Amino acid sequence: MKIAIDSLDRSHDPDRRSWVASANVTGCDFPLQNLPLGVFSHTSGGDSPRAGVAIGDCILDLSVALDAGLLPADAADAARAVSHADGSLNALMAQGHSASQALRMAVSELLGSEDTPNSEAARAVAGSLLVAQADARMHLPAHIGGFTDFMCSIEHVRRARGKTHPDDPVPASMRHMPLAYNSRASSVCPSGHGVVRPHGPSKAPDGTARFSPSEALDFELEIGAYIGPGSALGDAVALSEAQRQVFGLCLLNDWSARDIQRWESLPLGPFLGKSFATVVSPWVVIVQALAPFVCARAWHQADWLQPLPHLHVAAGSLDTFDLDLAVWMTSAEMRARGLDPLRITRSRFAELPWSLPQMVVHQASNGCDLRPGDLIGSGTVSGAGPMSCGCLAEFPAPLELPDGSTRRWLADGDELVLTAHARRDGFVPIGFGACRSRVLPSRPWPVA
Repeated sequence: MKIAIDSLDRSHDPDRRSWVASANVTGCDFPLQNLPLGVFSHTSGGDSPRAGVAIGDCILDLSVALDAGLLPADAADAARAVSHADGSLNALMAQGHSASQALRMAVSELLGSEDTPNSEAARAVAGSLLVAQADARMHLPAHIGGFTDFMCSIEHVRRARGKTHPDDPVPASMRHMPLAYNSRASSVCPSGHGVVRPHGPSKAPDGTARFSPSEALDFELEIGAYIGPGSALGDAVALSEAQRQVFGLCLLNDWSARDIQRWESLPLGPFLGKSFATVVSPWVVIVQALAPFVCARAWHQADWLQPLPHLHVAAGSLDTFDLDLAVWMTSAEMRARGLDPLRITRSRFAELPWSLPQMVVHQASNGCDLRPGDLIGSGTVSGAGPMSCGCLAEFPAPLELPDGSTRRWLADGDELVLTAHARRDGFVPIGFGACRSRVLPSRPWPVA
């Protein structure tokens, strides 16, 4: 099986440059070869959220491109679905890969540095066509009707669950399928959202039950995937078709209150320990942009897996993406002293034992319907190495920060920034932008 993406085309050409100079800077997340989609409004106010494409440090306003007649018919149809819609990409997601690919190709031609009629026409209206990202407020890219969070990393489970279940850290079922639970779509927020320390029930040191602000706040480094066309209630999705259901990817921080989670999870699974906040990066890197970075999964114990029949793929199948992930952290004291962020972990998405197509198939295997804009979380992406822990629960010892403080769990004022980059020799690297969030103090409990 291979990720269902059309072959490489002109939009992936590493020699092409953009007339937007910031897109050509080495290390830029959003070069001409990326062109992720998002929803934005002007920080000055007065406009409704609208769809745009990231290029360098700017945003191409799709409504302006459409109204100026800059797009060919197929791309115009795709842009029309979102440029005058309800401030989301759902309508474009529903149209499938052909629509997003047509739009991507057209925007690539508009923003290319070549002296073509399309590029020249775009440059002529650059003042209205482009918006500085610094002058934009980013919104969620989709109306998320459903949010499923998976647990796929064996390393994550061995480290985190091994502390509470040392004799049996890895559930037997993980050998046969990825595990998941239905999370809370209403509390998914875009990058920059401040996470209020949640209240919840937990076990006090003396063994009694208590209800209080969490004392074990944690992050989880994940990749999110937005569903495209979707499926009807009652219908399963074949593995050969599952790849076409993935519209694009983002970064996802699955915020977790470990003390609440551990006390409440049996027998029904996570609830208050997970539902208070999930933060995603605002740009959706569509799968066509990731075509150069398709690869086989690289989990070091692949022979240990025994997938159920509906999840079986041939060894070496090209069904995932080679993404380098990292988490950077600052404390309030570090920022006050001007200290650089500390990279606290680094991992590789391709090292997950289960792929996104397998997650999609498993989600729909009982006939559960998929809808455009639904969000799937990959689960914590952890590697085998000691510096590849995907959350604080995995760390063997408290984290030491440059300001001299330590962290077993996150403190008020701590800020996490998740990053992701796709790299391959012979191609221009692309990034996902930042997934940023800061811990805010718990709020006083309401008094009647």
